[in-house]
Amino acid sequence: MSEQESKCRLDKWLWAARFFKTRSLASEAVDTGKVHVDGDRVKPAKEVRLGQRIHIRRKEMEVEVVVRGLSTQRRGAPEAALLYEETPESISRRENLTVTREHEHARRERGMGRPTKRQRRDIKKFTGIDW
Repeated sequence: MSEQESKCRLDKWLWAARFFKTRSLASEAVDTGKVHVDGDRVKPAKEVRLGQRIHIRRKEMEVEVVVRGLSTQRRGAPEAALLYEETPESISRRENLTVTREHEHARRERGMGRPTKRQRRDIKKFTGIDW
């Protein structure tokens, strides 16, 4: 492996691994503390090396990955997936979050949100307004 291939900027790697749509978004996430390398807060220009653990937090999603490959070029999703390996703890947390979100959605109280078709008809009758 040459000197160029043995190191890579963190923001470029995050972009190439398809965690962020643009390098500027990746850089902003690193600056705001949403990305940690080996448990430490870092800067976007930090060099990523093989075997490092990267913790990424986006909205409700938290992912912890181990770097398995380096690239500064953005490629297709199957090739990008070869650049990292998600830890088993991260996978289980993500699955638990998915199940929890499904249950929360199912617990929506009746009558909350948009009116049903029947309720809309009743509203039209009552107000006399035809939308």
